[in-house]
Amino acid sequence: FPHDIDPAIREALAPLLAHRQAQASAVSDRRYREFLGPDAHRPGERKQAFLARHGVARSGPVDPDRLPYYLLIVGDPARVPFEFQAQLDVQYAVGRLHFDRVEDYAHYARSVVHAETTHISRSGLTLFGTRHPGDRASELSSEHLIGGLHAAIARTRARCPLALVPAAEANKARLARLLGGPDTPALLFTAGHGVGFPADDPRQRDHQGALLCQDWPGPAWSRPIPQDFYFAGDDLPHDADLRGLVAFFFACFGGGTPQRDGFHPRGQGPPPLLAAEPFVARLASQLLAHPRGGALAVVAHVDRSWASAFHGGRSGPEVEVFTSAIKRMIDGHPVGYAMEYFGSRHAELSADLALALGEDSEPGLARDRELADLWTTSSDARNYLVLGDPAVRASTNNAARA
Repeated sequence: FPHDIDPAIREALAPLLAHRQAQASAVSDRRYREFLGPDAHRPGERKQAFLARHGVARSGPVDPDRLPYYLLIVGDPARVPFEFQAQLDVQYAVGRLHFDRVEDYAHYARSVVHAETTHISRSGLTLFGTRHPGDRASELSSEHLIGGLHAAIARTRARCPLALVPAAEANKARLARLLGGPDTPALLFTAGHGVGFPADDPRQRDHQGALLCQDWPGPAWSRPIPQDFYFAGDDLPHDADLRGLVAFFFACFGGGTPQRDGFHPRGQGPPPLLAAEPFVARLASQLLAHPRGGALAVVAHVDRSWASAFHGGRSGPEVEVFTSAIKRMIDGHPVGYAMEYFGSRHAELSADLALALGEDSEPGLARDRELADLWTTSSDARNYLVLGDPAVRASTNNAARA
C-alpha cells in the first residue's frame, strides 16, 4: 500500500486478503505480508530502496520467506509509480489495483474469492484482432500476433477450446458478447489499436485505451473517431457477468497512461505531457470492478505499444513471449507467473542496450538506428503489466498448480 492509503480500502479488500493469507500460511506464516504504515511504499521510493529497507536482496532469485513472490500493489500510479511496478516485475509476480471508489475494491475482492471457491462455468481461449485496410499496424498484428498465437496454440492440442474471431467480424457488437456477454471465455486475447486523446481532452480519463474495433473504416476516415467505433468502460452493460475472465489487451494505453511520453527521443527536450497525472485505463478497471461480477485480471500495456513486441523486422515474427505466457495461463498457472516471460524479455533487452551503449563503435546512421531500436523495444517490453491480483488463474479446463 502507499503510505497514505485510506484504511477503508484495506477493509474493502479484507475478504481477498484473508483468502490469500490462508493459502500462503498453509505453507509458511512467512509467505504472507502486508506493507502498511511504516512498511508501506514511500513517496519517490524505487525498487532497490524498498527492498533494502525491508532487508531483501536487491537482485537475484526470490526468497519468498523474506518477501512473497506474488505482490499486489494497491494504489494509483501517481503514488506508487508504474516504473516501481515494472522494476519489481523483473523478479516478482506483480499486479496492481486502483479504483476511484472504495466499493469497487470490495466488488473485486468478492469476485475473486467467489471465482476461487465456487465453480465458474468459463472455458476456452478466444482471439480477437482487427485488421483495417491500409493500416500497417493492424495488418501486422492480425497476421503475425493473432495468426501466430492461433497457430502455436492449435499445435499444442491443449484441452482448452480455441476460438478465432475473423478480423471482418471483430466489431464492437462481437466484443460486447466476449466482455461480460454470452460468449465470455476464460481467457480473451485482443490485438488492435487503443484510442488516445490529448491531455486536455475531457474524454481522456474515461476513454483512453478503449479498444478500437473493426467498425472503424480505417486510415481513410478523416474525422474524429466516435464511440460507435470503439469499446470503452462505459459500454459495459449493468448486467455484464465477467466472473472467471482473464483478458489480455495488446493496445496502446490499454493498461494505463504515464504522465509523460516514454518514447520521446533523448536529447530533444523534456518529454511531452501525455496526461495531467498517470492513471490506470478505465476499461480495465471497470472490467475488474463490475458489481455483478468482475474479471480476475487484465494484462495490458502502459503508454503506446509497438509492433517490435512481436515482430523483429528483418528477422520476422517473434511471438514466442506471447505464446509462452498464454500457454502457461491455459495450463492453469497464476497470471503473474505466466508474465515472467515478459519480465525476462525486458531484462534481456535492457542488457543488450547497456552493452551496445558501452561499445566503442563508429558513430553513424546504422549505429543510431540500432540504439533507437533497442531502446524502443526495451522500453516497450517494460510496459506490460497485470491489473488485478497476480495470483489469480484463468478458469480453463487444465488444473496445473505452481
